[in-house]
Amino acid sequence: MRILIVNTSEQTGGAAVAARRLMDALNNNGVKAKMLVRDKTTSRMTVVGLKSPWLSRWRFLWERLAIFIHLRCSREHLFEIDTAFSGHDITNLPEFKEADIIHLHWINQGMLSLRGIQKIIDSGKPVVWTMHDIWAATAICHYARGCTNFHDRCSCCRLLPNGGSSHDLSAKIWEKKDKMLKSNKFWFVTCSKWLGTQAVQSALLRGHHVVSIPNAIDTKMFHPSDKTNARQQIGITAQNKRLILFVAQRVTDERKGMPYFIEALQHLANARPEMHENTGVVILGGRPEEITGNLPFEVYPMGYVGDPKQIVQIYCACDVFVLPSLEDNLPNTIMEAMACGVPCVGFNVGGIPEMIDHCQNGYVAQYKDAQDLARGIHWVLSEAEKLSRNAVAKVAMAYSQQTIATQYIKIYQQALDAKKR
Repeated sequence: MRILIVNTSEQTGGAAVAARRLMDALNNNGVKAKMLVRDKTTSRMTVVGLKSPWLSRWRFLWERLAIFIHLRCSREHLFEIDTAFSGHDITNLPEFKEADIIHLHWINQGMLSLRGIQKIIDSGKPVVWTMHDIWAATAICHYARGCTNFHDRCSCCRLLPNGGSSHDLSAKIWEKKDKMLKSNKFWFVTCSKWLGTQAVQSALLRGHHVVSIPNAIDTKMFHPSDKTNARQQIGITAQNKRLILFVAQRVTDERKGMPYFIEALQHLANARPEMHENTGVVILGGRPEEITGNLPFEVYPMGYVGDPKQIVQIYCACDVFVLPSLEDNLPNTIMEAMACGVPCVGFNVGGIPEMIDHCQNGYVAQYKDAQDLARGIHWVLSEAEKLSRNAVAKVAMAYSQQTIATQYIKIYQQALDAKKR
C-alpha cells in the first residue's frame, strides 16, 4: 500500500507537524508513505517539494489579493479565509501516479485549488482527507466561531464586509465545493471528536464517511528527561523556580488566549505573593517581546524554535503547560507536553477536554474563566508528580505511532475496498 500525504508545508503549522508524524508512523508500521508539500525545508527523501517555488508564491499572492479585494481592501480576516481559487495540478507527478491512496491534509494558500482537487477525484484514486480545522466542511472559514450557516448553506458570511449577502463569496465557494464533493465519496478524518461532531453537521459532508482519529506522536523523541539538565540545556539557571510554559507559533494569536493567560497569572500573583520569587514563565513562540511586560513573573522568552530536540528540552524544563485556546482542534502542543511528563491546563473547548482528563493528568478550566484557569495552574503545580505519570501513560495509550497507524490503515483499506465494488 502506497500513500501520498499532501500538505501545504513540511514543517510550519500544526497540520504540517501532524502530517509528517503520520507519515513516519505509517512508514514505521509497514506502509510506504510519502509527503508532497509546497514548502519543502529539509532534505528528507520521503518528502517531495513542488517545483517552481516562484509559481507557488505567485499563486499564494494571487489568492490573497482576490480575498483582499472581496474584503474591500481590508486586512481584517484576511488570513481567516481561504477560497482555493488557485493551486497546483499534482496528478501528473510520479509520486501521485504511484500512490494507491491520496491523503489530503491542510492544502490551502495556493497548494491545491478546488479544480485541482476535482482532478484528483477524476483520477479515480481513493481520497482520504484529514481535517485539521472546519474548512473542508464550510465555504471559506477555518473556524466557525459559533456560526451554523454551514449546517445548511454558507452565505451572509460574518467574515465579509457588512456580514456578506445571500450571493456573497461564501455562497459562491459553497456551490463549487458542493458540486465537487457530490462527484465522489471522500473518507474524512477529524483529529478530534469535537471537530467530528462539527463536521457531520455540515450539509457539504452528508453522505461521506467521517471518523475521528487523533494525531500521532513519536514517544521515542518526546519523553520525560531530567528537569535540572533540561534547564541547563536551554540556558535557565534558576533551578528552584516552578516554570509555567506557554507555546504558540505566534504568541499574540488571539485564538490561543494570551489575554486569559496574562489575567490568570495576575490573579495568582495577587493572591499568592510568594509566587513572585519562586515562579517563572517560559514563552515558546514568535513575538514574545510583545507580551513579556504584561506578565507578573520573571519571563524566559525562547522565541521560535524549530529543532525538535530543543523543543523537548523546553518542555522537560517546565512544571506545567498552559494553553487557554478559545477554539482548537487537537493541539499538538498539549500532546507533546504530556508525552514529556508535563501536566496541562486548558479551557473546556474543542478537543482539549479529550486530551486532558480533568484532575487526572491536568486541569480543564471553565471556558474563558481566568480565575478558574489560575486555580488550575496552582493545583497542577501542587500535584505535579502524580499528574506527570498519568500524562505520560495517556499519551502511550492513545497517541502512539502504532495506535494511530493501525487506525489509518483500516481506513485506507476500507477506501480501497469501496473503489473495487
